[in-house]
Amino acid sequence: MKYGDKNSIISLIRRQTSPICPVLLFLFLFCACNEPQARRPVTVKTGEFFKKSVERNRELLEKEQKFIEELIKKDSIHTYIASPNGYWYHYIKKNTETSYRPKADDLILINYDIRYLNDSIIYSSEEIGNIRYKVDKEDLFPGLRTAVKLLKKGETATFMFPSSLAFGYHGDENRIGVNIPVKSTISLIDILETAPGHIGNEEAGAETNDSDP
Repeated sequence: MKYGDKNSIISLIRRQTSPICPVLLFLFLFCACNEPQARRPVTVKTGEFFKKSVERNRELLEKEQKFIEELIKKDSIHTYIASPNGYWYHYIKKNTETSYRPKADDLILINYDIRYLNDSIIYSSEEIGNIRYKVDKEDLFPGLRTAVKLLKKGETATFMFPSSLAFGYHGDENRIGVNIPVKSTISLIDILETAPGHIGNEEAGAETNDSDP
């Protein structure tokens, strides 16, 4: 008899003369029939979670934008430009002798700092130093990546970025915390190399970026 053969076990129980055999037979049949039932998978409401997350981010962005706009209203010295990219900036130094702005794959030399919106220093420009940057091909925070394409060689401007265009909900895991809007003064020191096809296309370069005030 094979172990686990239900029919053989039942036959063996039936041949026993003990009065407890019917009880054993009942218990065996009960256990054999009481097999585990498959459970339905737990439904995770990812759609609802995503919707709430989007709503929280929207509310945070609106709050930060309102705060930045209030700061701009209080600044009677500078003329700010609202970028379609979602931040504000004003020029400190302009170059009227060229219209060319960096485009993808150009190699540029920049310098910048990072501050809180109240101008407290987080990282000074001296600490960061001059950075060689290949436009759109290297990892800088989102606002900075688009901001450099608004400047011409020799220009300097100050930008105010909401946290979503700075270091977001992760921070920089060092000095910048979660959801911190920042201010940055950026200088385009030089355009070291222009990518093939960009030379002599200065007017096109100007048209693809925010216009000057």
